[in-house]
Amino acid sequence: MDIYWYGQSCFRIKGKSTTVILDPFDPEYTGLKLPVKEMEAQIVLSTHDHKDHNNVGVVSGDPLVITGPGEYEVKGVTINGAQVYHDNSSGSERGRSTIYHLVIDGVNIVHVGDLGHILNEEQISQIETTDILLVPVGGIYTIDGETAAKVVAQFEPKVVIPMHYKIPGLKFDLKEVEPFLKEMGAENVEPVSKLTITRDKLPEETTVVLLGL
Repeated sequence: MDIYWYGQSCFRIKGKSTTVILDPFDPEYTGLKLPVKEMEAQIVLSTHDHKDHNNVGVVSGDPLVITGPGEYEVKGVTINGAQVYHDNSSGSERGRSTIYHLVIDGVNIVHVGDLGHILNEEQISQIETTDILLVPVGGIYTIDGETAAKVVAQFEPKVVIPMHYKIPGLKFDLKEVEPFLKEMGAENVEPVSKLTITRDKLPEETTVVLLGL
């Protein structure tokens, strides 16, 4: 499969027969561009109803739209959505968000959305296996780099892809990715345009992959 990142929490995951898009954003609201020609999928997921995560209408191909917790199975992809919070105050500041656990081509991918807190044992137990973890690191509206490193330790993934941090053009004031890379001992990692991965090619040790636009 191929995994692409478009900024904020928006990813396109292209499997052998199914494409999934997660958290497509409103370009006018974020200041970032979306490659409209690449916004075709069979499934689109939104972790929560904020404009930088809920622009599901931009996705073509008559996709199945999933916007919250539940269990789903469609076109060979298994999806489990679990509730978490957008802040560290049980949602009183910024509401709820959803963690999605997807199994595509035998690879377990976990997108934690705009997670605002360390997970408890019950929340972790809902995610059986994590091969690839997509985690916010920019702080302010989500967990920061230091907390994100602790969340990585909770999931014990093979691959970690940071998201939701400061990049050129973004209208929001987020922290940059470097503090997270330092926490993970991955200061020298170079960005790549996409991650091409299969189950048999997963690394033995937790590896940080930095995706560029």
